[in-house]
Amino acid sequence: MGKTIELKAKDGHTFSAYVAGPENATKGIVVIQEIFGVNHHIRDMADRYAAQGYAVVAPALFDRVAPGIELGYTPDDISKGREVRMKLNDAEVMADVEAAADHLSGKKLGIVGYCFGGTVAFWGATRSSKFAAISGWYGGGVAGSKNEAANCAVQLHFGEKDASIPMADVDAVKMAQPKAEIFVYMGAQHGFGCDERGSFSKPDYDVAQQRTLDFFKKHLG
Repeated sequence: MGKTIELKAKDGHTFSAYVAGPENATKGIVVIQEIFGVNHHIRDMADRYAAQGYAVVAPALFDRVAPGIELGYTPDDISKGREVRMKLNDAEVMADVEAAADHLSGKKLGIVGYCFGGTVAFWGATRSSKFAAISGWYGGGVAGSKNEAANCAVQLHFGEKDASIPMADVDAVKMAQPKAEIFVYMGAQHGFGCDERGSFSKPDYDVAQQRTLDFFKKHLG
């Protein structure tokens, strides 16, 4: 189990972050939230990476708009999460991501994210130089950033039946990022990796999670 701490971004903004894992680890992972805040699911995922020996930080990126917000997965929660996300400035999001990376200074770093966080994880490769590897799960905004140059190893996961990410977008990402590892899970929907959502698919989660762990092991050591 981890704990919640406070971090400060370069612009002076202070925000909360969930941290877990051994502080003396030589490698670390920044875990990026969905549009639901650093909720139970994201803390659980952070704990799972911590159990693999990583020092982990999950920054509360919504604190700039709605401090302390934690949502579930009802239609009302989805609507609220989208509303908060639309008020975020992408540059400020990355400032908070980099502050989380700086908390793990001295370690070789990876970044993993889900939903909104899948896009932010991709930005960790293209808009930051702090990471050695990124794994993005069903990031709806990746296609819109597909032509940005990656500074590190990239792995992406998409569900074939994701209503918010058409396969045409995935194909465009594949064309733009030929060096990236890109996996499509047949029949999987958006959020297939979250065991608190109706779209959860344990077989697909198990495969994607093992691929993510193997990827980080390869690139972080």
